[in-house]
Amino acid sequence: MEKDRLEAGCDEAGRGPLAGPVYAAAVILPADFYHPLLNDSKQMSEKAREELRPIIEREAVAWAVEAVSAREIDQLNILWASVTGMQRAVLRLNPAPEFLLIDGNKFRPFGPYSAQHYRTVVHGDATFASIAAASVLAKTYRDDFMRKLALEYPQYGWERNMGYPTPEHIEAIRRFGYTPWHRMSFHVKELEPTLF
Repeated sequence: MEKDRLEAGCDEAGRGPLAGPVYAAAVILPADFYHPLLNDSKQMSEKAREELRPIIEREAVAWAVEAVSAREIDQLNILWASVTGMQRAVLRLNPAPEFLLIDGNKFRPFGPYSAQHYRTVVHGDATFASIAAASVLAKTYRDDFMRKLALEYPQYGWERNMGYPTPEHIEAIRRFGYTPWHRMSFHVKELEPTLF
């Protein structure tokens, strides 16, 4: 992290589910931002994430959250759908960041950002506060969306499994089929037809 450079942390939530969008966020934090609860969102309790979200939104220099639909995931594949979501979130930041910290090991140049303008960091959400903040926003916005969807499709238990391939969700697909929110490019072994 360089002191006088505007850096945005980027992360996504929802790469593994069978249903729902993948959400991505980009966050520019003030250089002196600190909160004891902030960590990789997967390591945090739901209560801690919910507590942090309004603090991040209030204290951030800029933040943005983007959703990439199941249809786009099917067209692009989940990796590039996640990258596309992060890129869209970055382009909405005002002021525009000068440098990007990306959680993971894959990204690609876009718009004004060449390969010199970003760095990929495996487990970046446990290393950089701005990436951790982005992970909190992406996860909480996605969870909220899946809870809303669950009201429309109560049989899939999305308010509990968030679209992940739990036994409950797989059994519901067996019984009720797929919805327009399912990612048709994701194949679940348990749902493959068998010869016997």
